[in-house]
Amino acid sequence: MSGPDHGAELKRLLKGTVIFREPMSLHTSWRIGGAAEIFVEPGGLEDLRAVLAYAREKGLPLTVIGAGSNLLVRDGGISGVVVRIGQGFDQIRQEGETLTAGGGAKLSRLALVAREAGVGGLEFMAGIPGSVGGAVIMNAGAYGSSMGDLITGVTSLDLEGNLSHLDGGQMEWGYRRSALQGKGMIVLEAGFRGHLRDKGLIAGDIERILASRKSKQPLEYPSAGSVFKNPPGHYAGRLVQEAGCQGMRLGDAQVSTKHANFIVNLGEARASEVLDLIAAVREKVLARFGVSLETEVKVLGHD
Repeated sequence: MSGPDHGAELKRLLKGTVIFREPMSLHTSWRIGGAAEIFVEPGGLEDLRAVLAYAREKGLPLTVIGAGSNLLVRDGGISGVVVRIGQGFDQIRQEGETLTAGGGAKLSRLALVAREAGVGGLEFMAGIPGSVGGAVIMNAGAYGSSMGDLITGVTSLDLEGNLSHLDGGQMEWGYRRSALQGKGMIVLEAGFRGHLRDKGLIAGDIERILASRKSKQPLEYPSAGSVFKNPPGHYAGRLVQEAGCQGMRLGDAQVSTKHANFIVNLGEARASEVLDLIAAVREKVLARFGVSLETEVKVLGHD
């Protein structure tokens, strides 16, 4: 059965979105990437289980993504089925000081819902372009706070369609890591316990965080946020800058002149250019400081 045939069959099976040869540049914050052979955005849990079962039955390669904010898709695209956890899983509900958010809910929206509910502690999420699922798996953080500081529990689904739940204390939080990392788990929802706080104070902190992001980060260009993890005892951006890499450019991929740990897409950057630029920066930093930088971004697809 061909890709279009599989796509047609999935359209009959699912309530959500199914698109054949969908450009992944439309689904990554870098605005880079070749086409997904079959792109699926499930309408809910039933849809998600159905597409997982279909891919298993037909032996199709399966890739699961979220908001695409920490993702580089190679220029040749992604074979098989790409499942995006989005609108079918973006619900947010409140109970006292706890907010429960679906894996597809945007972090920036979660921060605003918390503001309106008078729940503090989630302000650092303001302006982060990612979604809850990916942020939980990588323990995303900013301004001295991270997911693991707040999470009470996480409900996830494995690729066989089985549900599981971990309490916050079972998540093995670390710097940009959690117990779910590398295990093929799909975050369906997570609970966040904040604290009751004046809405005006929350709004003021969110405004300051957004202003800080705007002043320090190249938000005028597509990017994936920080490219490199901070090595122990160092800031990656400072190492990149002091190694003389700021402003380096390959095609339309450039190390930002505003924040050295960002690589921006000036217009028509290709994934190959970004990867070559990352390699060049790592080489220069290693030669200058003896530090091997690790990337935060996930690379998918083929050349």
